[in-house]
Amino acid sequence: VCYCKRMEAVVSTQSTGKDMMALVPACQITANYYAGFAYFMIRKYANTIQLYQSILGYVQRTKQFFQNRSFQAEDINKKNDQMLALLAISSYFCPLRLDESVNIQIKEKHSEKVTRLQHGDMTVYDELFFIGCPKFLSPVVSENSSSPFGSSGPRGLQLQVFKAEVEQQRLIPTLRSFLKLYTSIPISKLAKFLDMHENEVRCCLMAFKHKKEIAKGHGGDQTTLDIDFYVDKDMIHISDTKIARHYGDYYVQQILKLKESNKMIIGAALTTPAVAPVTPVTM
Repeated sequence: VCYCKRMEAVVSTQSTGKDMMALVPACQITANYYAGFAYFMIRKYANTIQLYQSILGYVQRTKQFFQNRSFQAEDINKKNDQMLALLAISSYFCPLRLDESVNIQIKEKHSEKVTRLQHGDMTVYDELFFIGCPKFLSPVVSENSSSPFGSSGPRGLQLQVFKAEVEQQRLIPTLRSFLKLYTSIPISKLAKFLDMHENEVRCCLMAFKHKKEIAKGHGGDQTTLDIDFYVDKDMIHISDTKIARHYGDYYVQQILKLKESNKMIIGAALTTPAVAPVTPVTM
């Protein structure tokens, strides 16, 4: 409930004519980070990806304004790293096409963890979650010395909620990898590949469909996931959804980097003292 209320607060703030948060870039970045985390916890991974890609692009475009403000630069860099960690998880649960610049940042920061994700290492989810999640405060005060949430506190409680979702998603990547190899496949054959009973495979397919619809979020389109399917009696029919590549954002990022480099070069040239010409001495 608290995450849904958080989303309502952000939407109501942004819908009041002029977005007041846009006047303070650090406030806008922080508010959108918390909004994206709320989407993440209510399993709207497509909304998390879209929001974080947008705000990470905004950070790249405006980071030059924070270079002379060390206290803001440190906090914004931390928020940048947290968003990248949550994006790594969200893109694994909901494989949307990421912007090239964002993909490069994820590989630079979490390449080893992304590799472990792809190999099914369950412990990496805890690490990325603790990197990306904010600090949590307990809404109640316990009379006892022990926390009402256990030894791990409210942060551990949120981790338990997240790990329950991870457990539900555990077989979906494997299931998706098999379905992408076929245009149609009998449930009995897929059950042999997965070493499961046919009824269990049907339950997994239903869970896959359910998670797919949840992950779309608000305003999600039919290309949220890279595959779609339907079951007709004992046959699974698969339709591969092609996701269009977006090259424009990558070139915009490179142009901005080039402009920033040119400004630094010109600034360095202007601050370098000119060497006075040596007048030749005539005898």
